[in-house]
Amino acid sequence: MASSQLTATLESIADSSTAVKTKTYNDILAQLKDSQSSSPDQYAANLAVYFDSLSSSSLGIIAIRPLVASLIDILASAPSEVKVKVGSHITEALQSQLASYEEQDARVREILADGYEAEEDYAAAAKALQGIHLDTTQRQVSDRSKVQIWIRIVRCFLEEDDTVAAETGLNKIKNSAAAAQILKDAPDLRLHYQLSQARILDSRRDFLTASAEYLNVSFNTMIDEAERRQALSAAIKTAILAPAGPQRSRTLAKLYKDERSPETDEYGILENMFLDRLLSPTEVDTFASTLAPHQLAKTADGSTVLSKAVIEHNLLATSRLYANITTASLAQILGLKDGVDDSAAEKAEEYAARMVEQGRLRGEIDQIAGVINFETVAGVELKGPIRDLREWDQGVQGLVEDVERVAASISESFPELAAEHMVH
Repeated sequence: MASSQLTATLESIADSSTAVKTKTYNDILAQLKDSQSSSPDQYAANLAVYFDSLSSSSLGIIAIRPLVASLIDILASAPSEVKVKVGSHITEALQSQLASYEEQDARVREILADGYEAEEDYAAAAKALQGIHLDTTQRQVSDRSKVQIWIRIVRCFLEEDDTVAAETGLNKIKNSAAAAQILKDAPDLRLHYQLSQARILDSRRDFLTASAEYLNVSFNTMIDEAERRQALSAAIKTAILAPAGPQRSRTLAKLYKDERSPETDEYGILENMFLDRLLSPTEVDTFASTLAPHQLAKTADGSTVLSKAVIEHNLLATSRLYANITTASLAQILGLKDGVDDSAAEKAEEYAARMVEQGRLRGEIDQIAGVINFETVAGVELKGPIRDLREWDQGVQGLVEDVERVAASISESFPELAAEHMVH
């Protein structure tokens, strides 16, 4: 409840002249600015009563606007609780006369959003910002200001994990030619845009594209080292969750060769995936404990994104170890169990068939024999006429490369011995 002294002062000038009212309202503003040490409830009530008295006074709009602007300046430095209470009150009151106070309404809504964000009510903050009229003839709004508001709305919705609403806001930026130029010229806004886009792609399970966006953020020197490393970790996680195949292999290679990757907690599983090693259940469980809830959500068939990614990876790794394998043995390697409708072997065959059909695994399936034949020589048909010759060539090439690596290791570890036996 407002102080009785303030209420009495406001009532006493109801019938006063314009000059007296203007002076009194200015004097009260000065007093309100100096009384911020009072309780938040009392302070909020005083500011609200002042605004109500001012907006219902007989003063003209030319006199009221600067007084409202000064009140908003005071509100901007108030505690978050006061910002929320008074900001909500003012924005609601201004709706009936918005055409005359669009500038003031926009400022109050940004302050109101500040208050909600401080109290971690991000959905309310986003809604407050959405109420700002950006396309209006009543005031000029720069393209940069529009982009700043849109990005802030997107970030608020992302804090609430409302990626659908966040994507709607992001699309406004994507569909604006002016916004594209602003992002090009403003590195700070471009950074927030990239990070928001990465999080939305991540939530939509477009993991490979999300990984690329996170990686771009990890190179941005505008953020500190810890945040860059966090973005790199996110890039690795999303790449691991992506469907196995050539495109993911290229992404994993890029991340594995990044000199910063060994510093991340995900490096162990990244290395095993890049080198096409089979992943153990313990390793997968440890990785799963670091994932966000949406990354562990179940898909339509009841499996998780992670379990599907691991099964597909281990299937691909198996194709590097075996020329052929029975579906029953493959199911055992993949850790598949018999279900109500399908046996473990049938599940393994289904995974392999899908990957072959999508071009992510090269091989043939003999359903009658229950055997999968993998293509061990790239670009050569399983039953082609030159297969044996190409396999021999590949074996010789692998042997030569191994010998060269051993020679290089000896030369590095024992330079004197290498120099002594070097053939000139």
